[in-house]
Amino acid sequence: MDFSKVEFLLSVHRLNQLPPAELPEIAFAGRSNVGKSSLINTLIGRKSLVKVSGRPGKTQGLNYFRVGDEFFLVDLPGYGFAKVPKVMQNAWQSLISTYLESREGMKCVVVIMDIRHEPKDQDTQLIQWLNEKAIPCLPVYTKTDKLSGNEREKNARLLDAGHRIRKEDRILFSAKTGQGRPELIAALTEFIAR
Repeated sequence: MDFSKVEFLLSVHRLNQLPPAELPEIAFAGRSNVGKSSLINTLIGRKSLVKVSGRPGKTQGLNYFRVGDEFFLVDLPGYGFAKVPKVMQNAWQSLISTYLESREGMKCVVVIMDIRHEPKDQDTQLIQWLNEKAIPCLPVYTKTDKLSGNEREKNARLLDAGHRIRKEDRILFSAKTGQGRPELIAALTEFIAR
């Protein structure tokens, strides 16, 4: 896959704004501030195509990025941030769940989790919901550069156990060092080919 031809297409706030489902789609989900934007930027080899913010809740729509004529990357709003009004949280949740359930061409949801934190209920619920709906899911543990090797392995095992994930079914990732980028590209290539 050639990630050099990536362009921002649009930000979707209502289902009727979705582009035609003519290409495969990969969605990126995660709690606020887990490194979603940094992961996508590292994946596509760009510094700032996806805006990185220190303010949680910055992404407020489904942000579509077109990769050549091959597929779409879709950056979903972060979840679990209390300072976003409840009405907005509910609207996002409705938009996201309807989108994920009904979108033709949805190949995979990359569920991004910060390796430094214990398993969070919202991540577990999302993974279980995706499994129930038979929507392929790829867990990625980010910010691995922030921990030593032993801490990294210990925390990864805790997340695996907490979310019932097999070691071979997830990826360890660092936007800073590039760890996990080749594995992520290989996994996404496989999901798109299915």
